[in-house]
Amino acid sequence: MAATLPFRYGFPVIRVRHVTDRLSARGGADWHLLGVIRSQIEAWGADAVRLAVGQVDGTVPAPPCPVEVVPGLEARVRAPVDPGPLLGPAALIHVHNVVNPAALERLVRAGRPVVATVQDHRSFCPGRGKWTAADEVCREPFGPARCAGCFGASEKERRYLAAMLELTRDRLAALREVSAVTVLSRYMKRELVTAGLAAERVHVIPPFVHGLEDGEAEAGPPCALFVGRLVEAKGPLDAVEAWRRSGLDLPLVLAGTGSARERISERAPEVELCGWVPHERLAGLYRRARLLLMPCRWQEPFGIVGLEALSRGVPVAAWDSGGVREWHPGPGLAPWGDVDALARAAREVVGGATPPPRGFERDALMDRLHALYLAVAP
Repeated sequence: MAATLPFRYGFPVIRVRHVTDRLSARGGADWHLLGVIRSQIEAWGADAVRLAVGQVDGTVPAPPCPVEVVPGLEARVRAPVDPGPLLGPAALIHVHNVVNPAALERLVRAGRPVVATVQDHRSFCPGRGKWTAADEVCREPFGPARCAGCFGASEKERRYLAAMLELTRDRLAALREVSAVTVLSRYMKRELVTAGLAAERVHVIPPFVHGLEDGEAEAGPPCALFVGRLVEAKGPLDAVEAWRRSGLDLPLVLAGTGSARERISERAPEVELCGWVPHERLAGLYRRARLLLMPCRWQEPFGIVGLEALSRGVPVAAWDSGGVREWHPGPGLAPWGDVDALARAAREVVGGATPPPRGFERDALMDRLHALYLAVAP
């Protein structure tokens, strides 16, 4: 039976079960999954969509479809998972952000078509996200000799490296057995192909912006903005330093939480630390912003906050990291790791008019996902 869809083309209803490590709204991968689920519910109805999660963190209301908690999906290492609750009446399994290799292996062995979306580096990098301990971009496939430099020389660190290499190999091997793999950027596809996946089995389907409905601006003057986890890989301290060197007459606002928060507070007491900001408030922050700073030190798998900012007309000064250049318009893109260049880029684009980039419209991207479903589903 065909459904009446809000997308460009009509697709038959496919009963799909999404599987992920957690029900959350804290990260870009979590928010992307919620957008896909809500779009499918809108198109097919809640009865056609089910969700299995390892844990619920309480940051987002459950979507209006059946949700089941399955222990083991949240594990970051190999852990037992009962595949029974993951199957049910679904014709297709769509796995997101599950890094427990046992979960993928059990799903593949169950005989259902499995589409796996790879959101980060854990299937091809056992270390810091293709960013080395020597503060360089890693462009080599993983292996004991190549990865040793990102781990310590102690016996404990060597054992840890061996364990992480084994986990990474197991995750990659499980991906070789699924029906199809999707990634958010051409950068991620290149890394997976370099690691050994067949190129024709990896499909690039970027995320789309949703949940940023118009709202009143957050209280406060116009600002420069950083949105993301306050951890070294995301570069919040680099954002602070670039803001200082830019000389912009704008306060700096950091929206996010993480292990670097205390260091930022000590080194830059003049910046405004908002903590984690729920999505319904982010639109208001973007309305305040005249610039988004995005100095990712790890190789960014995509960088949805940059696309969100551009969708609100906010220019983005960013390092050329991972998949960033695939959505970035060009002006404001600085060489990776160069704080002075990022400061110059911020001065050049601040306050300018920035139209949303093309190619990231929800309907077209959901069409591509559903066409992939039809290609692998019975």
